[in-house]
Amino acid sequence: MTVDGLDQATRWPLQGREAELAAFEGALTDRRGQGFMVYGSAGVGKSRLAEECLALAVHGGLRGGRAVASTALAAVPLGAIAHLLPAGVDMSNPVAGFAAVGRALAGQGQAGKPERKRWVIFVDDLHLLDATSAMLLRQLMDAGAIRLIGTIRSGERLGEAVEALGHSDAVRRVVLAELDERQVEALLARVLEGPIGRRTVHELFTASGGNVLYLRELVLGALGSGALSSDGEVWELAEGRLLGTPRLAELIEARLAAAGAAGRPVLEVLALCGPLSLTDVRSVADLQILTDLERAGLLRVIEERRRADVALAHPLYGEVLRDGIPAQRFGELLLQQAQRIEAHGARRRADLLRIASWRLAATGTADTSLLLQAAVLARHAHDYPHVISLLQAVPAEHQTTATRLLHGEALFELGQNSKAEAVLAKADAQVVGEEDKLLVTNIRSTNLFWGAARTAKALAVNEAARTQVTSAAGRQVLHTIEGAIRIASGQFEQGMALLNQLGADVEQAPDINTWLHGASLKTMGLALMGRTSEAVKWAEDAYSANLRVDKQALRPPPATQLAPLVVALSEAGKLAEAREVGERAFADLVAARAPVPEIWTALFIARAELMAGHCALARHWYAESAALCRAHHQTRALRPVLAGLAASAVLLDDRETAEATWAEATTHPPFGMFTAEECLAEAWLQAARGQQPRARAVLVDAAEAARDMGHFTSEALLLTDIARLGGANDVTDRLTELTHTCDGAFAPARAHLAAALAASAPIDLLDVTSELEVIGADLLAAEAATAAATTWQQAGESRRATAAATRAEAAASRCPGLRTPLLATAIAAIPLTPREQQVAQLAVTGATSKDIATALTLSVRTVDNHFRRIYGKLGVTSRQELAHALRRGADAPMDVKQ
Repeated sequence: MTVDGLDQATRWPLQGREAELAAFEGALTDRRGQGFMVYGSAGVGKSRLAEECLALAVHGGLRGGRAVASTALAAVPLGAIAHLLPAGVDMSNPVAGFAAVGRALAGQGQAGKPERKRWVIFVDDLHLLDATSAMLLRQLMDAGAIRLIGTIRSGERLGEAVEALGHSDAVRRVVLAELDERQVEALLARVLEGPIGRRTVHELFTASGGNVLYLRELVLGALGSGALSSDGEVWELAEGRLLGTPRLAELIEARLAAAGAAGRPVLEVLALCGPLSLTDVRSVADLQILTDLERAGLLRVIEERRRADVALAHPLYGEVLRDGIPAQRFGELLLQQAQRIEAHGARRRADLLRIASWRLAATGTADTSLLLQAAVLARHAHDYPHVISLLQAVPAEHQTTATRLLHGEALFELGQNSKAEAVLAKADAQVVGEEDKLLVTNIRSTNLFWGAARTAKALAVNEAARTQVTSAAGRQVLHTIEGAIRIASGQFEQGMALLNQLGADVEQAPDINTWLHGASLKTMGLALMGRTSEAVKWAEDAYSANLRVDKQALRPPPATQLAPLVVALSEAGKLAEAREVGERAFADLVAARAPVPEIWTALFIARAELMAGHCALARHWYAESAALCRAHHQTRALRPVLAGLAASAVLLDDRETAEATWAEATTHPPFGMFTAEECLAEAWLQAARGQQPRARAVLVDAAEAARDMGHFTSEALLLTDIARLGGANDVTDRLTELTHTCDGAFAPARAHLAAALAASAPIDLLDVTSELEVIGADLLAAEAATAAATTWQQAGESRRATAAATRAEAAASRCPGLRTPLLATAIAAIPLTPREQQVAQLAVTGATSKDIATALTLSVRTVDNHFRRIYGKLGVTSRQELAHALRRGADAPMDVKQ
């Protein structure tokens, strides 16, 4: 999709307006109905909705007419609708003329009999219609000659005649509100013909305010500038200012013109410095001007407790206003507002930050102490770009360990890891005292491990700090830092031994930020070791603790504690709850502008969706995480992210993408916690190639690695996939053992699935289907029910087979587009032998006869004989037709070789 594909003439779909269209259809079928009025602010989509209503009416058999009212035409009686009046009607006598128009539009001849269809008239901007036109339309409506569709801008003063058009029980009225964020996401997905990153949706929604016209122009501008692009998986906005189109600026300037010369200075101050207190704004303009601006929809008053703030009514107004302010006036306005705040004593917490920012923008400098205080406040708000701009204005002679620590942390949060290490190394070199040493060690080791992926160096920095840290509290901080790194590296036993010393009370911790980081990694360790109940409890307590100390903690935002909770809930067998928590956490992190936690949260949501079998959703979240990694130069997560993306793609029968993505994943270093699971992509690619023994071998090695590191939930996941690929007999005992190590519902369900597959026990398979459905593991449930159907069909139990197949289809419908060997065995009323079933399974994955012969230790001739019998039973003549015959619960077959 390019800007050419979304040019100005393109009509956007009516996403999110289903209720209003339904209301119009109701009015259309109402025999008493006379009209349909759409109220709403400028750009909200009134005209687009009304046009769709007109099209529906015409499609339903009415004759359609369209008119646009305007200020210029309002000066001419009947000017807006003159083109709709029948030719030859004499309007010099209004009474007779109106009656003649009514007869003509009603389609009556001399005998009074109907000759034509009834009319529906759409008048856009009805509030600008002249009184004569309004009177004529009212009479035509009352006479039943027409039905009227009109759009009216909210807040406009209507003339008496125009107002009368909507005052009737026979006229249906709807108020069109701005789109909410979900509606914006759905609209963009349709327009751009692909999934949209949640951060991008949030940015466009926030900038547009849900106004469809503004949203359209922002998207056009972003496409034209290249700021909005797709990597083939997801559409994302580049970081930086969101530019619209010249038309958008013209539209907004036309709205701002309502402020007049008296109101413009107020809007300019709000554009540069807002929101501001009502007291501050009243020092710029009197109350009447403010009232007029509010009535015109240009500013709004935000009341919170006893405080009243004033802000621009729409975020885009500020962009246009700032662009139009000359440089000299720009600086004057900022300095004047800074002086006003200082005169009032700068009582609000954010005042110092604002004053420093305004003075810096106006003059290029500011008082050093003010800059430093402002940088600390910006850090508390997680506004890291602002931190950097403030600190860069601090003279070199005033740079200290504290300023470099602030600067280095901000660089890390923005993904500038090499620059961060350079700044933090300087801070480390000038450290004096234990407290500063701990602060620098914490941030520096975090940047080295999570940002630069230099595990050994991060541990070395932490170890070196022990020479300067002698207190028990200080040693505890270093233990927590090391424990977090060990857990993330996959060294669970060592990491948990260190993090078990972490106290439960954050207020008693030697360092709040270190405690919070250690708490999130402790949740991960507990979850991945199978102690899911403890993990869930710990994560919930850590989240509550983070909320309590949020104003004291400099990082991370509280939602960061919810990311590992997603993993804990997933492993506990609460996939729906994991999804809900993850999406809430991601939205909070986007609002907090915390890109690094966003990456990991998206990864954990994707992993949960993959476990559920919702591979299309998993693919979206993996793709979003990958886009964030690249945008913020975070390579640490790329391997597990790309591996998950490849696994999702191959299960969705997109082998080409899966092959390329897995090849890219292998160019990045493994990530400790999820090293074993990264092989899922390779295993399922082998299965898709028809090499199930090789796939199982890959999984066996990975499961052993997971067991060695103590990642027992990962081991259970990998062993389950071995069972799904024909190795149930080999893994049942170990999966049963793991039910004593891993609590929650998932571990026993996996063990039951493997045992039922190994025994080919259809009743047990349906029992475990129920277990898996409760967990939310829809793909596994579909496979279990499919296996039951196949077993019963082979035993001649057709009725039971049909019932189980129906159950399988219901579960598989929640996992659209998937292809797995077990799903491919869903054959209704077709009695294949077990060997024929194996041959058929391998054939639909793309395996050649030679591949199948090797996999099953048969001759090629024997395989071909099996094919002849299978073709005869299924009534097919090629492998392509065989794939279609075997397909159940999949949107499209995989490629198969002839």
